[in-house]
Amino acid sequence: MARGKLRIYLGAAPGVGKTYAMLSEAHRRIERGTDCVVAFVEHHDRPRTEVMLHGLEQIRRREIEYRSAVFTEMDVDAVLERAPQVALVDELAHTNVPGARNAKRWQDVEELLQAGIDVVSTVNIQHLESLGDVVESITGVRQRETVPDEVVRRADQIELVDMSPQALRRRMAHGNIYKPDKLDAALSNYFRPGNLTALRELALLWVADRVDEYLQQYRGEHNISSTWQARERIVVGLTGGPEGRTLIRRASRMAAKGSGSEILAVYIARSDGLTSASPKELTVQRTLVEDLGGTFHHVIGDDIPAALLAFARGVNATQIVLGSSRRKAWQYIYGPGVGATVARESGPDLDVHIVTHDEVAKGRGLPIARGARLGRARIIWGWLVGVGGPALLSVLLRSMEDGPGLANDVLLFLFLTVAAALLGGLLPALASAAAGSLLLNYWFTPPTHTLTVQDPENIVAIVIFFAVAVAVASVVDLAARRTHQAARLRAESEILSFLAGSVLRGETTLDALLERVRETFAMESVALLERQSDVEPWTCAGSVGPSPVTRPDDADVDMPVGDHMALALSGRVLPAEDRRVLGAFAAQAAVVLDRQRLVGEAEKARRLAEGNRIRTALLAAVSHDLRTPLAAIKAAVSSLRSDDVAWSEDDEAELLEGIENGADRLDHLVGNLLDMSRLQTGTVTPLIREIDLDEVVPMALGGVPEGSVELDIPETLPMVAVDPGLLERAVANIVENAVKYSPDSTPVTVAASTLGDRVELRVSDRGPGVPDEGKLRIFEPFQRYGDAPRGAGVGLGLAVARGFAESMGGTLDAEDTPGGGMTMVLTLKTAADYVPASQDLSPQVTS
Repeated sequence: MARGKLRIYLGAAPGVGKTYAMLSEAHRRIERGTDCVVAFVEHHDRPRTEVMLHGLEQIRRREIEYRSAVFTEMDVDAVLERAPQVALVDELAHTNVPGARNAKRWQDVEELLQAGIDVVSTVNIQHLESLGDVVESITGVRQRETVPDEVVRRADQIELVDMSPQALRRRMAHGNIYKPDKLDAALSNYFRPGNLTALRELALLWVADRVDEYLQQYRGEHNISSTWQARERIVVGLTGGPEGRTLIRRASRMAAKGSGSEILAVYIARSDGLTSASPKELTVQRTLVEDLGGTFHHVIGDDIPAALLAFARGVNATQIVLGSSRRKAWQYIYGPGVGATVARESGPDLDVHIVTHDEVAKGRGLPIARGARLGRARIIWGWLVGVGGPALLSVLLRSMEDGPGLANDVLLFLFLTVAAALLGGLLPALASAAAGSLLLNYWFTPPTHTLTVQDPENIVAIVIFFAVAVAVASVVDLAARRTHQAARLRAESEILSFLAGSVLRGETTLDALLERVRETFAMESVALLERQSDVEPWTCAGSVGPSPVTRPDDADVDMPVGDHMALALSGRVLPAEDRRVLGAFAAQAAVVLDRQRLVGEAEKARRLAEGNRIRTALLAAVSHDLRTPLAAIKAAVSSLRSDDVAWSEDDEAELLEGIENGADRLDHLVGNLLDMSRLQTGTVTPLIREIDLDEVVPMALGGVPEGSVELDIPETLPMVAVDPGLLERAVANIVENAVKYSPDSTPVTVAASTLGDRVELRVSDRGPGVPDEGKLRIFEPFQRYGDAPRGAGVGLGLAVARGFAESMGGTLDAEDTPGGGMTMVLTLKTAADYVPASQDLSPQVTS
């Protein structure tokens, strides 16, 4: 019996319409005469989904008793007995109740497929097993019900049911997904716009990758080697040279012009392992391409153009980005170059972009060490030409019956000497001059076959030949040295220019600068040491690398900076020519250290200025906000003490109530001032212990009118690790602020929920709200946004609440309330031994 086919409707979040789409497909198939039944579909009391079940045959469910409750699951035996052509099975990732036929619903589906029944199912992106950690980091909810990715990948068809976050939230607000009593909690927690956007991107990318897999499989099955430009893939060919960063950035700009474009950087190394690429430069380029969202690939291939084209066609690339050749003009005698070859052989399916850069026609690289400035290959060729060339030339000239004459022989040998100097430098040229002189004397100067010279003119010719050969070799070697020095000085100037610019702009920290020194000179560790005087011990101002030295005398290289500071390096001894650049690094390190200390002093000065500002604001508060309740108390007391008026009992009670209210108000203001003072001086020491949130929050509502707050603190919440006193004071300030700005007819909502290892307490009002630019300012001391409709204060309530929250390891932030108003979100840590349980919304979230 042939295996049935699986079709899956994939969604980014609950409520996007997966089940509705599945039921619509069932109606279409029934209209075409297909035998289609509902094996298991859960409508979750959603009216539109429930209507779609009308007219569809539904297989009875199996009832299972578990822990004194009855649950219903799909009856696999009943579906197999009915044997329809197509079965609808909702919620593929669902975990069956213990006692069911299989542990997971996707295993039930596998049985139906094995029986030859086609299955149409649904699943959300958050239920894929490989994305569990990613989804938890986004939403704070750990998905307990998952399905292996391979099960979904094996589906014959995957259809994405997509919906924008704004449309989904509107659908929720209309009551089409959740009941009204759970609407606010869902919109404020799992269904935040940011969460929905991230989940949507995950779903789109996952489906795009699956489509790409199907395309690659089809191309392989049909032996299609040409590129199909279904998706822009840009391959960047790297050589390890400095132009690679330019190419990567250019490719990134090209990719940004088209949505969904992909960058693949590839470096092709020869199979013999010989390479002229800088490992450090390749590391920098790898980091750059990964930061820009691309991937880095290392490929082995002796024929670089062929390997590059094979890689590009293998990944179905549409464009190749290469840099203009760094060859000099005469080097093109070896061939047209990689860029020209790739452009010629790419064919019509690959676009090749040749990008210009600063290194065009400057050669394939610059020397990094004096002994290797000409390169090993050139030195070998220089010795071959200098020693083997004269011997071969002698054999060639001796084979000729009538030679060109001694003068021309000398010129030919001189040409070999110059060639040896150009290729290998001074030593091969001197060897060539010596060998040429001996061969000229032995073979071509009478009497031949001896080392004696009969004619004085021939002696002069040989001497002049040797002198000219040595002079030419010296000039060529000097030019090579000057070229090497120029290259080195240019590299040093670039390093120093970049270093000075970054330091002057304040972009480099001391650790980053020391790390740059360690990488530049290939050291194991670098430390900046200082001491107060010649007799004081050395102290470490900053270090990078393992086991940095504590004294300059213990370092392999030390560079003094003034009288009482030194840069100490461990790893190897540097040549003298490197110490100039090291000295510049050391001087800049001292500048950076001074800058960091000045920044610290500036921060202290800023804090002092902030303290002065707070003291000024405090005086203003004392002169107004504190004197107001004092004036009311003074007036009431004076009235009671007056003998001129006979007060009734009601009047006396009213005056006493005014005194009490004024004293309470004054106590609240003074308490906030004292709390702010403790926060400013850093003397708040929370006594953390585990406590239930419902023990603290009700106690914090004593200062607000009765009926002005609605509480929603579930008993299933985990315990939080807080200081109960600080938490009570913080919650009291938040709630009092919300009640102050909320309309009289609308109570403030105080609700709590669990998000991973955190507990969120949300205090929502329906007041005028605060614009985004003012949300940070309302937490500053002595700040009040607008005028409070009732009461007054010094503007410290929210500042004290945030300070207390942060001292307990929590956070306090402001958000807009859906429908208007402000929501204060107090986030607290759960107890250490708490294991997150299933969320309140789990039945809906997993639908």
